[in-house]
Amino acid sequence: MGRHSVTKATIYRLGERMPSLPADGNCYVAPGAAVIGDVRLASGTSIWFNAVLRGDNEPITIGKGSNVQDGCVIHTDPGYPVEIGEDVTIGHNAIIHGCSIGNGSLVGMGATVLNGARIGERCLVGANSLVREGMVVPDGSLVIGVPAKIVRQLDAEAAAKLSQGAVRYRSKAETYPLELEAIDP
Repeated sequence: MGRHSVTKATIYRLGERMPSLPADGNCYVAPGAAVIGDVRLASGTSIWFNAVLRGDNEPITIGKGSNVQDGCVIHTDPGYPVEIGEDVTIGHNAIIHGCSIGNGSLVGMGATVLNGARIGERCLVGANSLVREGMVVPDGSLVIGVPAKIVRQLDAEAAAKLSQGAVRYRSKAETYPLELEAIDP
């Protein structure tokens, strides 16, 4: 990446709340995504098409190398910031609200994680799961269902695979700014 790959229309100040991009310029915000208010992006982060990150109540912090995929909504409530660790994948259409996600975790497509929930490191939240308010998920857990339940600990091999998505998305974030081009049909 090496430079901020964003369009001005996707990054918004809200009063005194202002997004913070990495000093090294290493981030990608896709067209159509909205980064609003107190949102802090670390180096190597990528925010994909139609994702909305709205830091209007509390800060949203996205750790180094993490990706927020298409259609996600990340929001806060007063007293409930969002903290996403390093090398985290937030799958398509997930909702992350006032919670924390530990390093190396993966939140599956369509999953919802609510206020005060704490997802540990190297956890897998299954697709379409609902992690209720205040739920604490220990490191290395597999969490699935509505409402979500901890079903087992991930073995070392499964936990190691969780970060592969983050690696793939870092690669995509390198090529998209160079290859994405709007065309007239």
